Amino acid sequence: MLVLVKTPRTEISLQGEGAAELLEWIRGKYDVEILAGNEVDEYVPIESTEFWREMEKNRIGNLLAGARLKAGMTQSELAEALGIRQNMVSDYERGKRSYSAAMAKRLSKVLKVKEESIRYGKK
Repeated sequence: MLVLVKTPRTEISLQGEGAAELLEWIRGKYDVEILAGNEVDEYVPIESTEFWREMEKNRIGNLLAGARLKAGMTQSELAEALGIRQNMVSDYERGKRSYSAAMAKRLSKVLKVKEESIRYGKK
């Protein structure tokens, strides 16, 4: 079965003996959505899940947060490197504020990623 742990966002494939027990343990700790069961006809396209819709609402913010985490930085550290307030980074990541092309360039330099991946989600 294909399982999605919503927080932290993790996709897990569980198969074999003990899969059901492991799933119950995970459910006890995290909010879980089953994307597919053991039967082929049970598969659910990820695009039809609430998780996908939530992620797509704020694609650029999620990409920024991912790049920041991959760089091993906190929001405060990124803000300091950019010379802005931490709450601005938070607003960018949550989709509450959009950033300019100039800020995308600064972000890409600090996070050491291609500017296109911060602006458009392409690598």
